[in-house]
Amino acid sequence: MPRLIRYGLLAAAVLVLFALLSAGALFVISGGQPVDFIQKTLIRFSLSSRQADLNRAVSTDTTPLRFTVNPGDTPPVIAQNLLAQNLITDARLFVDYVRLYDLDRQLEAGTYFLNRSQTIPDIAIALTDSRFSQFAFRILEGWRLEEIATAIDNNPFFPFTGTDFLAAVGPGAPVDVAFAQQVGLPAGASLEGFLYPDTYQVPAEVTVDWLRDFLLDTFQERVGPQLPLDAQAQGLTLYQVVTLASIVEREAIHTDEQPMIASVYRNRLRDGMRLEADPTVQYPIGRAGNWWPRITAANYSNVISPYNTYLNDGLPPGPIANPGLAAIQAAVYPATSDFYYFRADCRSDGYHDFARTFQEHLANGC
Repeated sequence: MPRLIRYGLLAAAVLVLFALLSAGALFVISGGQPVDFIQKTLIRFSLSSRQADLNRAVSTDTTPLRFTVNPGDTPPVIAQNLLAQNLITDARLFVDYVRLYDLDRQLEAGTYFLNRSQTIPDIAIALTDSRFSQFAFRILEGWRLEEIATAIDNNPFFPFTGTDFLAAVGPGAPVDVAFAQQVGLPAGASLEGFLYPDTYQVPAEVTVDWLRDFLLDTFQERVGPQLPLDAQAQGLTLYQVVTLASIVEREAIHTDEQPMIASVYRNRLRDGMRLEADPTVQYPIGRAGNWWPRITAANYSNVISPYNTYLNDGLPPGPIANPGLAAIQAAVYPATSDFYYFRADCRSDGYHDFARTFQEHLANGC
């Protein structure tokens, strides 16, 4: 064999051996995934000059935006949707980033709350855990339906409006038959009083029906099984209890005074006296922006409404607000007293002075 051919074969053998050794080394270095390693190396090189772009947000606007990753969405699809909502400015950059750091395999379907002040790394990390796709929503004790609706409108996370909510909980809205029977809800009545006030973590996919049912379920859970039985033993339905509790909630500033205020009303009901509760006058005349207006003595007689307990005997037709558990318990388990009157004390501390007679009541005036 000519020397030139032998040298050529030897050189080829050396090249093949070098290639095999290089491939083997690449296989070891890449952890058995040489193609993935090469792709990431190229992406890493590309991104090395784009760190400023990665860490630059679209704007400083922190307004939350609802963003949904649907099941089966690929990183390019997610990137295009982010681009469409102006959450990022470069779809390819997002895809490369999640590919380089293996986040492309961790992106989860779900609804998220993003904003334009977040960078691509911020958004990529956020989209890997849909468990945090929740938001806080607080309902205060003593709020009426309309105040809850306003809070919904003021919360950018809700996918529905306060008007939608009122349609689901207001007069004439469909009500679960079992719930209505349990609490003694009259036909056509609203769910005022039974939307339990608390601070909730609400899922991003919340619907108006889900929120309504969740609040009602929470009411039943917090009230428990014994209180309705004890109320029934006293001749009261849960609807009557919550009606009275809603008045107590609106009258009391301090929770520890609720049982005493409840005792006054229970004494009046027992002895056939009118409740004469100011919140029952405020309720029918409340309007948007001022749901609990200041009233005067003239309103006691000129507010013509079945809710006005200065003009009507017994309890009003239904709750005037959504009371907390303490007020509900106070309505069923009031303090033992012989008081029939109370008024704000002169110390401006939010507490009240109680009286047995009207003369004592007048003497408690400032």
